[in-house]
Amino acid sequence: MEIVYASLTRRQPGEAAEAGEAAEAEDAMWAHALPHIGLQHVSARSDSGRLEFLLYLMSPGSPCEPSALCRAHALLTHSQQASPQLNRRYLPPKPLT
Repeated sequence: MEIVYASLTRRQPGEAAEAGEAAEAEDAMWAHALPHIGLQHVSARSDSGRLEFLLYLMSPGSPCEPSALCRAHALLTHSQQASPQLNRRYLPPKPLT
């Protein structure tokens, strides 16, 4: 199992977090996690300027599979685009370099 830290930045800096926002974000991540991502657990924490995640992913089964970082980024990007809540409140994640 591999652990990846990821975060989304708020569209409106300084905006207060809504009650239950972290739990809603966790639900959105689960709703958009495809099997090949290998998501095992997710925890979220809402901070003043961002939403932070710890994503627990299965280790790749072979060297040909994408890294945990690439899979976490794909999940975060897809969830932010597809979830009205995440899309409304947070900017898209920056591309991996």
